[in-house]
Amino acid sequence: MAPEIDLPGPVSLIDNTKGQLVVNPEALKILSAITQPVVVVAIVGLYRTGKSYLMNKLAGKKNGFSLGSTVQSHTKGIWMWCVPHPKKPGHVLVLLDTEGLGDVEKGDNQNDSWIFALAILLSSTFVYNSIGTINQQAMDQLHYVTELTHRIRSKSSPDENENEDSADFVSFFPDFVWTLRDFSLDLEADGQPITADEYLTYSLKLKQGTSEKDKTFNLPRLCIRKYFPKKKCFVFDRPVHRKKLAQLEKLHDEELDPEFVQQVADFCSYIFSNSKTKTLSGGIKVNGPRLESLVLTYIDAISSGDLPCMENTILALAQIENSVAVQKAIAHYDQQMGQKVQLPTETLQELLDLHRDSEREATEVFMKNSFKDVDHLFQKKLAVQLVKKRDDFCKQNQEASSDRCSALLQDIFSPLEEEVKMGIYSKPGGYCLFIQKLQDLKKKYHEEPRKGIQAEEILQTYLKSKESVTDAILQTDKILTKKEKEIEVEHAKAESAQASAKMVEEMQIKYQQMMEEKEKSYQEHVKQLTEKIERERAQLLEEQERTLTSKLQEQARLLKERCQGESTQLQNEIQKLQKTLGKKNKRYMSRKLKI
Repeated sequence: MAPEIDLPGPVSLIDNTKGQLVVNPEALKILSAITQPVVVVAIVGLYRTGKSYLMNKLAGKKNGFSLGSTVQSHTKGIWMWCVPHPKKPGHVLVLLDTEGLGDVEKGDNQNDSWIFALAILLSSTFVYNSIGTINQQAMDQLHYVTELTHRIRSKSSPDENENEDSADFVSFFPDFVWTLRDFSLDLEADGQPITADEYLTYSLKLKQGTSEKDKTFNLPRLCIRKYFPKKKCFVFDRPVHRKKLAQLEKLHDEELDPEFVQQVADFCSYIFSNSKTKTLSGGIKVNGPRLESLVLTYIDAISSGDLPCMENTILALAQIENSVAVQKAIAHYDQQMGQKVQLPTETLQELLDLHRDSEREATEVFMKNSFKDVDHLFQKKLAVQLVKKRDDFCKQNQEASSDRCSALLQDIFSPLEEEVKMGIYSKPGGYCLFIQKLQDLKKKYHEEPRKGIQAEEILQTYLKSKESVTDAILQTDKILTKKEKEIEVEHAKAESAQASAKMVEEMQIKYQQMMEEKEKSYQEHVKQLTEKIERERAQLLEEQERTLTSKLQEQARLLKERCQGESTQLQNEIQKLQKTLGKKNKRYMSRKLKI
C-alpha cells in the first residue's frame, strides 16, 4: 500500500505573480508522490468571506490556510493542502483554497476568471462561498460561471457554427456546493419552512420573459443549473461577534455559536461522505501524478493564451500516463526476465517461453496503468520494444552459448591438442588412437549441461578447424604403417630364415645325436657280442681243450697202453698232435683278430 500523505500545512500550488499564474515545483513534487486516488475540494468566493476557515476545518486543523484579518485579500493564487481522507481509506483529500475574487487591488478580473475556471477544472467538489443571502447581487458576483464557455473548451475542434453542448461540460464539471456565511434570514418560503437545498433551488428559478433584463437575470442561474447537475447548499450563522472574527482560528468551539459549530460539522460531514474521487471523462480516476499533469496542462494553455481544452488535456494526460505505462511495463519485463532467465538456455524455445510469459505480464502492467490509448499506439510501441527486447535476449543467449561452448572446448580439448604437439599420435595406429580420444572428448563435451543453442554449431566449427590436423595424423599413420608393414615382412622373412636355419641345425644336432646314439648302441652291441663270443670261444676252447685233453689223455693212455713200447712213434704222434694243436691255436687267434 502506498504511504499516506499528510502535509503539516498548505503549500502554494499556483502563484499569482504580477498577473501571471505560475506553478510551484514543490507542490508538483508533492502531487507526484501521491499514488492514491484523490478527492479534490476547491473553494472560491469573494475575498474576506471566510473560505480558509472552512478549508482548515476540512483539514481537521484549527489553522493552516491563512485567514487574514483585514480588508485586504490574504490568499494569493491557489494553495493546496493534502491530507488522508477521513472516511475513504486509500484516498487523499486535496484541499484547494483560492485567491479571493473581486479584490480591488488587482484592477481587473482577468485573473479572477482564470482562478475560478481552474477551481472548476481541478476539483471534484466546487464550493462557492459568499456572504449573506442568495440575491441578485450574489448572482451577479457569479458572472464567472457565465464566462466558463469562453474560458474552457470540451473539444479540441468543434464543428463550425456549432456551440458546444452543455452536456460536454457537465461530463467533467464538479459537484456544486454553495456556502452562505453570516446567513441571518429564516429559511421559509410562502410561509413554509424549507431546507437550504430547497432555498438554493428556489433561488435558481428562471424568470419568464425574453427581455434583456430577464436574460441578465436568468443567465447565471441557467449556467449553474446546466453545468452543475448536482447542487448542495449550506447556511452558516455568524460564528461570533464581529469584533472577535479576527481571532476566529484561535477560538475553541465552546467559544463559538453552537449553531455555527453544528453547521460547520454538517458541512464537513457532507463533504467527507459525498465528495467523489476526481474523475475524468471515461471514468478515469485521478491520482497525484494525474492531478499534477492537469495543473501543468491548464497553466500551459492559459500562459500561451489558449483555452484549456478537456479533450486535449485528457489526450495530453494519456500521452504522459501511457508513456509511463510503457516504461513500467518494460521495467516489469526486464525485472521478470532478469529473475527467470539464466543464459544460455538449453533451447531457443525455453527462452521464447520465458519471454512470452514476461511479455504477457508486461502487457497486463501496461493495461493496468494506461488509458485512452487511441488506436493502441502505445500498446503497439510497447510491442515493438518487447520484440526488440526479445531479439536482444536471443542475441545475448546466442553469445552466451558461444562463449560457454568455446570455454568448454578449450578446457576439454586442450590436453588433446598438447598431445598432438608432442607427437603422441605420430606413429603407426596413431590415427585410430586420435579418433578414439576425439570421440571420448566429444562425449564428455555433450555431457556438460547448459551449453545452449550454439552447442553443436560451435563443436562442428571447432572440429572443422582441426580437420587439417586430423588429416595430417591420418597421412602420417598411413606412411608409418606402410613402412612398418615392409619392416614386418623383412623381419618375418629373417625370422623365417633364422627359424629354418635353427631347425636345420637342430635337425643336424638331432641326426648327430642319433648317429652317436646308434654308434653307442652299435658299440655296445659289438661289445656285448664280443664279450659273448669271447665267453663262447673261451667256453669252446675250454671244452675243446677239455675234450682234446681228454682225448689226448685217452689216446695217450691208450697209446701208452698200446704202445708203450713204441715210445718213439708215440712221441712222434704226440709232437704231430702238438703241432696240429699249435696250428689250430694260430688259426683261432687269427680269426679272433679278424672279428
